[in-house]
Amino acid sequence: MTLSPITRRRLANFRANRRGYWSLVIFGFLFFVTLFAEFIANDRPLVAKVDGRWFVPVLTDYAEADVIEDGLPTLVDWHDRGFREEFEAKGGWMVWPLVPYSYRTVVRDLGQPAPSPPSARNWLGTDDQARDVLARVIYGFRISVLFGFSLTIVSSVVGIAAGAVQGFYGGLTDLLFQRFIEIWSGMPQLYLLIILASVIEPTFWVLLVFLLLFSWMGLTGVVRAEFLRGRNFDYVRAAKALGVSDVVVMFRHILPNAMVATLTFLPFILSGSVTVLASLDFLGFGLPPGSPSLGELVNQGKNNLTAPWLAMTGFVVLGGMLTLLIFVGEGVRDAFDPRKLPGGSR
Repeated sequence: MTLSPITRRRLANFRANRRGYWSLVIFGFLFFVTLFAEFIANDRPLVAKVDGRWFVPVLTDYAEADVIEDGLPTLVDWHDRGFREEFEAKGGWMVWPLVPYSYRTVVRDLGQPAPSPPSARNWLGTDDQARDVLARVIYGFRISVLFGFSLTIVSSVVGIAAGAVQGFYGGLTDLLFQRFIEIWSGMPQLYLLIILASVIEPTFWVLLVFLLLFSWMGLTGVVRAEFLRGRNFDYVRAAKALGVSDVVVMFRHILPNAMVATLTFLPFILSGSVTVLASLDFLGFGLPPGSPSLGELVNQGKNNLTAPWLAMTGFVVLGGMLTLLIFVGEGVRDAFDPRKLPGGSR
């Protein structure tokens, strides 16, 4: 596929912003790695072999009776010392992930009360429930980014559509829509979320739908302004005079121009979506208890001042993630700046 000259110029400008380019590379690498969190941090081996039989515990549940003779019909606890001694006595072996704990695994035999400090066994220590912090960070990073992406994409689609309708039709439609947005944006979101949490248990999808009710307004004003300006262009009037439908005019002729301003806001909206989930988890109105959460890790750091590794880990991970996203946003903004020449100079 051949890229247009303007697209090549934007890519060149983005690469010229070294900070934004390398931030995107680092963030993309971290996100790609955490997508396979089950193969990096898990309380089950990746593969195991005994008596000539192969097992893939990371993908399949096994009962003890399926692995060794005279085993119990219950699921295998691969960390159980008695089971492992019997397993190894039969010549069995297993390959563990890099971090042999999942986000919900309770680490045994710590030798001291939880939370325990970083060690060769637990690289970032354990939290106040004796769970491995590194495993929870890996899973928490993934769920935070996935939640941010989901909320950003869906809210952007709704917001762009709403702004397009406002700006294209104008008049009474624009007036009524603006008054509705003013009223709707004044709703107390936190109080409504507290009421919702008292009725049903907030889950990933419940929080996504609830936050979508208010987050779609972030891009509406930008798109509305672009459509108010673009609907009076000569080529738009010519298309309407030729009988082209309003939908085609809006999304084929005006929207591409409006997307230039819209795309520059997306990385910042993504960072805001990640922050919202972390804030709700910190306050206790986010994901269900026990879920891997960066906000819950920060809250543990607040509640356990004698365990500074908890607060430091939460601060570094959240701060690093948001910093990378902000740098990427700056790079995208420079890429779409028409005053930038190829190479980043003005």
